[in-house]
Amino acid sequence: MATSPSTADYILDQLMSLERVAVRKMFGEYALYCDGKVVALICDNTLFVKITEQGKAFVGKRYEEGAAYPGAKPSMMIDEGLIEDREWLSQLIRITSEHVPKPKTKSTK
Repeated sequence: MATSPSTADYILDQLMSLERVAVRKMFGEYALYCDGKVVALICDNTLFVKITEQGKAFVGKRYEEGAAYPGAKPSMMIDEGLIEDREWLSQLIRITSEHVPKPKTKSTK
């Protein structure tokens, strides 16, 4: 089941306090970028945030691990109630962005 555009728009709206945040449609689902890094995926209308030690410490036990799609690395599945808290969600995405490695640059041949 593909994510509805309204779900992606809502999550992006919740993160409006952050600069350099965007979503990009990919294969019927969405990637959430912060500072040019993929920090989360929005799949099946669910937010899957990449796991970092710092992010786990911030969230505590308020998440379940799950895979955004078959074969994906485990991510933190963020509950709708937590997504409603703009400040909390923005802080989680900020922390995740700070601790996710920069994307590898493609070499030209």
